[in-house]
Amino acid sequence: MKKFDIPVHYKSSFITQIKNSRKLDDPRKKDFSPTLLDFGPVRFYLARHFGFCYGVENAIEIAYKTIEENPGKRFFLLSEMIHNPGVNHDLLSMGVRFIMDTSGNQLVAWEEIKSDDIVIIPAFGTTLEIEKKLNKIGINPYSYNTTCPFVEKVWNRSADLGKQGFTVIIHGKHYHEETRATFSHSIQNSPSVIVRNLEETKFLADVILGDKTEDDFYEFFEGKFSKGFDARVNLNSIGVVNQTTMLASETQEIEIRMQHMVCLKRLLILR
Repeated sequence: MKKFDIPVHYKSSFITQIKNSRKLDDPRKKDFSPTLLDFGPVRFYLARHFGFCYGVENAIEIAYKTIEENPGKRFFLLSEMIHNPGVNHDLLSMGVRFIMDTSGNQLVAWEEIKSDDIVIIPAFGTTLEIEKKLNKIGINPYSYNTTCPFVEKVWNRSADLGKQGFTVIIHGKHYHEETRATFSHSIQNSPSVIVRNLEETKFLADVILGDKTEDDFYEFFEGKFSKGFDARVNLNSIGVVNQTTMLASETQEIEIRMQHMVCLKRLLILR
């Protein structure tokens, strides 16, 4: 896997050794048990997955190189680079300004940003609507783009599902930057709806089986489904993608439940 050039204060030889050891023992990351550091009288348990992931290191490297190679420029980030206070504080101290907060509230007016400014896309990616705003200002949104490759992979997967006629279920937090970006891309090719967890998945399953009405769906998922979504039609064939920071095992369970409900509905119709 690619190694990134990130500031030394973000690195730890101790953590690196632990992660490398786990990688050798469990290359496919199927063992979720914590790492035990046994010092006799004291034992430390470390979460199986912790520290900076590939996408985070990629984003940090691009951002720092951008700042270093463009002295005298004004730098903006669409929102927090990642949800790490230390990294974001460092960027702010280097003169970077955040255009929005994590909920999408405006901190810097679009009118204040000029075509010769540098705007960095965070690791979460951004919406097509914001890309259009940047293009209108005269800024190429892909010039300083730190979007995680695995997030872009989700976008590509949702596009493929849409082109095959599937409705896309997005497992994520509807207010999160990454999910907003994924939703923006997904709706270009398919009806889409966001579910937060297994509880919301159960509600959606009840809609599919007819135990809850279309009106129940529109009320419960208000603000979380694409324009023109038809609960009578668009839940007959579905595919599932996720916000990449959600628990993968939960996404898999959501996918299994959704596919089971769709199959069950078809059986009921055939009867």
